Amino acid sequence: MDQNYNQNKDHRLGFVFGGVAVGIALGVMLSRWTMKRQHKRTRIGFVMSVNEGEEMEYEKRHSPIWTELSDMLKARGVHNYSIFLHSETRQLFAYVEVDSVESWESIAQTNVCRKWWKYMGDVMPSNPDGAPEGTSLREVFHLH
Repeated sequence: MDQNYNQNKDHRLGFVFGGVAVGIALGVMLSRWTMKRQHKRTRIGFVMSVNEGEEMEYEKRHSPIWTELSDMLKARGVHNYSIFLHSETRQLFAYVEVDSVESWESIAQTNVCRKWWKYMGDVMPSNPDGAPEGTSLREVFHLH
């Protein structure tokens, strides 16, 4: 009986180690696939600002954003979109990953985007066309 137990134990150990190897191989393959997918995305950073005294209103209007706006952004290949507020300067730092720059730029032509700009126009500086005043940032570092 001890001999059968030891044989079964060895078999189980082989399965476990084999399973670990398979798990590691799958993990590596998935990691490479994910990295390749992410390389297709473009990272964009830009800054805007919020009017003095309107910081809380700005945050309130983004919690949550309209469903139609969210749906349109996702449909246009927008991922990982975050906006951060520097409380002392009222500067907004935005970071977004997009499937294509062309698709990102086309968002400004949509009705829902222009409607959002109009809705936000009283809480942040805007350009004559209603777009928020902003400055694009150049990426100088990225860690994968």
